[in-house]
Amino acid sequence: MPESDLDALLKLSGEIDGVRKVRVYGRIGQMALEYDEQRRAGVLDALGALDAQAIADAKTGYVMQLEPRKHKLVMDLVTLIGAHYARRWFLPTPLRAVFVVAGYMTFLRAALRELAQPRLTVPVLDASAIGISFVKRDVDTAGQTMFLLNVGELLEDYTRAMSENELINSLLDVPDKAQKVVGDTEVSVAATELEPGDLVAVRTGMSICIDGVVEQGRAMVNQATLTGEPLAVERSAGDDVFAGTVVEDGSILVRVRANTAQTKLRSIVSLVQAADSLKSEGQSHMEDLANKIVPWNFLLAGLVALTTRSLIKTSAALMVDYSCALKLTGSVAVMTAMSDAAKMGVMVKGAKYFESFAKADTIVFDKTGTLTEAQPRLACVLTTDGWSEDEVLRLSACLEEHFPHPVARAVVNAARERGLEHRERHAAVEYIVAHGIASSIEGRRAIIGSAHFVFEDEGARLESDIKERIELQMQGLSPLYLAVDGTVVGVLGIEDPLKAGVREAIADLYALGVKHVVMLTGDSERTAERIAREAGVDEFKAELLPEDKYAYVERIKGEGRHVAMVGDGVNDSPALGLADVGLAMGGGSDIAKEVADIILTDTDLAAIVRLRRMSQGLIDRLTSSYSKVMLTNSALLALGITGMITPQTSSLLHNGSTIAYSLGNAKAYLR
Repeated sequence: MPESDLDALLKLSGEIDGVRKVRVYGRIGQMALEYDEQRRAGVLDALGALDAQAIADAKTGYVMQLEPRKHKLVMDLVTLIGAHYARRWFLPTPLRAVFVVAGYMTFLRAALRELAQPRLTVPVLDASAIGISFVKRDVDTAGQTMFLLNVGELLEDYTRAMSENELINSLLDVPDKAQKVVGDTEVSVAATELEPGDLVAVRTGMSICIDGVVEQGRAMVNQATLTGEPLAVERSAGDDVFAGTVVEDGSILVRVRANTAQTKLRSIVSLVQAADSLKSEGQSHMEDLANKIVPWNFLLAGLVALTTRSLIKTSAALMVDYSCALKLTGSVAVMTAMSDAAKMGVMVKGAKYFESFAKADTIVFDKTGTLTEAQPRLACVLTTDGWSEDEVLRLSACLEEHFPHPVARAVVNAARERGLEHRERHAAVEYIVAHGIASSIEGRRAIIGSAHFVFEDEGARLESDIKERIELQMQGLSPLYLAVDGTVVGVLGIEDPLKAGVREAIADLYALGVKHVVMLTGDSERTAERIAREAGVDEFKAELLPEDKYAYVERIKGEGRHVAMVGDGVNDSPALGLADVGLAMGGGSDIAKEVADIILTDTDLAAIVRLRRMSQGLIDRLTSSYSKVMLTNSALLALGITGMITPQTSSLLHNGSTIAYSLGNAKAYLR
């Protein structure tokens, strides 16, 4: 049975309701399942429905083998061990020597490739250690050394593959959403439910979660994740667009072309591969040291050869290297952290961001949708200039319905609840980020937005006594002013309640070493003060524009603080990008998620607390791994050089300890 069929069968079987564990034995054509006994009938029926067509359909969702199987590892080990001892026991010495020399060619070629760079690395160490056995004319020792190295490499590759597989599968479970067009309406669906031929709407600030062709509209699309080109490119009808890119401006309808599971898998595999270039400082230090220490291995071997005149002791100095252990234990610890984070709904784009978050002494929060509920509510409507509440709310909803901002949804939902309908009477709507909305309705200019936008930018009029009365009635609420032809005709009071558990989460962050927690918002001073007091935040800034948030983060970074920024909107993106580590909350804009280093699918701040603990745990694990690897391998070198253990024993213990430490680093961080 082909490997791809085994992967598909394993995945389909594991998704059956009631199945806890699946093992597939491809070589003997059998499969074993653990399941809930009371669901036996349903499990058997589902298994009976797994025909060749189901396997073929499942295979279209995968572009690589996802599941390194234990039985394959066992069979590879049995083959390797059996071949080694069969040659050793049953072949005459001359013929056995031919096999050993042939096997050495693989090690020699790898060493020559490294020397051609030129650089001294682990393959050169291995080839040199084996070569010493040939110099001694000890073919059996050379064969045994290669056998142990091959076994160690096989186990290390399997350990790495298991960690990477766990990470990829965890990331596959992180949901993506898409706006599917059904007739004249849009329906929010999981991206994995889309099929080729479906039509998807994508607007400013949204990501494209599928490969497809633009059917209608025009947009500027940022394709940096695919091409590395920072400037957005224009896409219109007939142009191809790809999963993982973001619409910076405009609106398009995209016809789905490729299987959504496959495109998501491709983007995740790209993320895992890219994450390797975003190593933490600790991990990079370990790997840099691993590379730099190899020449010292050779120097030590040379000194041993000069002082002892013993080829065995010289070989022992070459058999133990620090490089594999430091690199493998570090990468497994990082992949486990990324996998554990994905399981709790957090996608981290590289190990360096774990470290940055662990070191952060200042956390800056946006207010709306981050500390407060993502669904603001309309609390009241105040009117002026002879307008009724219904007229103010109807016109406000007419302007706001074009935008996905939480405040806009609150206005539109309130109008819908009151049964207020409207006809499209206005011209094109202009959205001024973090300010408000402007349009023209029956030849009159209509604007809606913050006090700063309406009064200072647009110069709208409102009598001072009425303004004072409105401010008094709006205390603790976020006012949204509606003006027509320069005159304020109504004010909408928006309340945005604090999320449950925010105060406890912020207290936990203080307990985990955070020294400053700051809230930044474009809301009024009164609203910001109320939320900051309820949340337990020790500093807040109100009535800020996006550039003000950016300037604040820039200033505190200049003071030497290590800053984490948490936000969810388009207007948070500049500050998210500037912070040492940016976190985008679930339900926020896709541009914020694109800029951020860490994406949280959950809106609960408890996830940030868990991430802080995990980040600190990763730093501790990397530090511990470094100490254990250095101590163990130094001890093995000393034992080998003094002749207390043979080179083969030191190689066996070296590989065994590497695997043991790697498996230890593969354990879950939070239980």
